[in-house]
Amino acid sequence: MDLELRGKQVLITGGSKGIGLACAHGFAAEGARVHIAARSEADLKAAADAMARQHKAEVSIHPFDLGKTRNAVALGKACGDVDILVNNAGAIPSGSLTEIDDEKWRRAWDLKVFGYINLTRELYKRMRERGSGVIVNVIGIAGERPRPDYIAGSSGNAALMAFTRALGSESVDHGVRAVGVNPGGIQTERAIDHLKEIAERELGDASRWKEIQAKVGETLPFKRSGQPSQVADLVVYLASARASYISGTIVTIDGGRSMRARA
Repeated sequence: MDLELRGKQVLITGGSKGIGLACAHGFAAEGARVHIAARSEADLKAAADAMARQHKAEVSIHPFDLGKTRNAVALGKACGDVDILVNNAGAIPSGSLTEIDDEKWRRAWDLKVFGYINLTRELYKRMRERGSGVIVNVIGIAGERPRPDYIAGSSGNAALMAFTRALGSESVDHGVRAVGVNPGGIQTERAIDHLKEIAERELGDASRWKEIQAKVGETLPFKRSGQPSQVADLVVYLASARASYISGTIVTIDGGRSMRARA
């Protein structure tokens, strides 16, 4: 199936690790010209080198802290001609309302919630002028299943879901699509770090994280976590011409877990 992505320019935030890096590889494999943005220039260079070797891809790197509005605006201007934007940067800490203070909440939302909104605003203006473009927001399952022990993330993800639906319903009038992806239970570096923390706390040895993973896996659909590459496959498809009639919707990729009754 030809996804018609060859030669397209794609900007992926949080593109040096995890789901963002998997998306970058996915687009590069389809012949797209990839731009990746993240805080660490060293991580970006390593990712770009790997893609150049594996896919003979043209990769541009953009070291920016997108938690600052001025940086989102600067990145939008530097990448104003991209055909596709994949918003993926940001990790909101877990914790209850009384555990997440104002500073932590605002810092997390500045990157993930307002980071998505500010960069989208910059690039959407250019896409409207051209009459074409796709915006894919990688959000998270907690927006559908809010948890009190992840209250800042649940609230932020729910806000981004509403943002995506509202934008995607109007953007089609200007030739632009906006869609969202809600991953759940994906084995990223961040997820593995969390397993190591649990292993250290419960077993006294962070290196035994796979034992915790096996225990958690028993509670998951298919008895395992999803892989970043599986999320990337969905993102690449939704950004492609094969998904040209999809806008203003959120697609969940969690093995069906969110449809199960709560324990």
